[in-house]
Amino acid sequence: MRRYTLPAAGMLGIAVLALTGCQTSGEVAVSASDAPITIATLPISDDPTQVNPVDALVELLEAQTGREVEVTDVPDYLSVVEAIRADHVDIGIMSGFPSALAVNTGQVDALLAWKGDGEPVSTCVVPTDSPVQTVEDLAGKTVAFADQASSSGYFMPVYMLHQAGLEQGKDYKSIFAGGHEGSFAALKQGQVDAACTAVTLTRMGAPMFPFADGEWRGVGQSPSMDVMGTVLARQSLDDETRTLLEEALPKVFSEENAEALGAYSSFTGLDVVIEPEPSVFTSFAEIAAVAGVELKDLK
Repeated sequence: MRRYTLPAAGMLGIAVLALTGCQTSGEVAVSASDAPITIATLPISDDPTQVNPVDALVELLEAQTGREVEVTDVPDYLSVVEAIRADHVDIGIMSGFPSALAVNTGQVDALLAWKGDGEPVSTCVVPTDSPVQTVEDLAGKTVAFADQASSSGYFMPVYMLHQAGLEQGKDYKSIFAGGHEGSFAALKQGQVDAACTAVTLTRMGAPMFPFADGEWRGVGQSPSMDVMGTVLARQSLDDETRTLLEEALPKVFSEENAEALGAYSSFTGLDVVIEPEPSVFTSFAEIAAVAGVELKDLK
């Protein structure tokens, strides 16, 4: 496996990403049965004592496809989308909302989608001794969110707060920590009153979730999502590689690989839709609007 780092290059705002397109350079689909499969990912764990789930993903995908897999680390969700749109990588694995935003540009394909499981997606973590007992108690508090394009670390908890009658920027102050790890660090350091994150992460323990039992409580639970995540692909991806990935990825994300996949395990065992229609993302429109993002062009 080869690994690269791609810096954010003048990241677009979410609204721009959702409503505008940019010209890509992939005018010719390269047929290369021996070429590496390239993936854009967010760095998940730098703990040398733990198996990095990205490494496990690469190993499993190489075994299923027989192809070398190269990883490009990018700083945030929108950078994954931009890397795909600019033909820097073949695919990226994304949660529901950044997937909806990407598909809405008309310049990124959804290779496959994992259906939701009907379970709550997000909660807000507070220290055990916090006076915050309910979502409503976050009024007047400072809340850390992971990333402006994160489903579990932004869109879903913002919607949960909205359902409790709390509006961002009016009833509570929000900060973006650059990722789930950053929001946890801000909470540990006392910089915020709560860190909103994925329910799945709270169950994983260190290093993904740095609070021990008895140190934290979860406040509130968001609704579920119709689509938990997708594999996005560049539109110039050759048919051979596209078909190979459509066959291999459901096998990689089987329940037997859940432990090895770590943070990616939230997709294991879910029903898979191959080449989903853009209409599968229409349910995200109402929730996105609460965060000030419109998906009005989805059909």
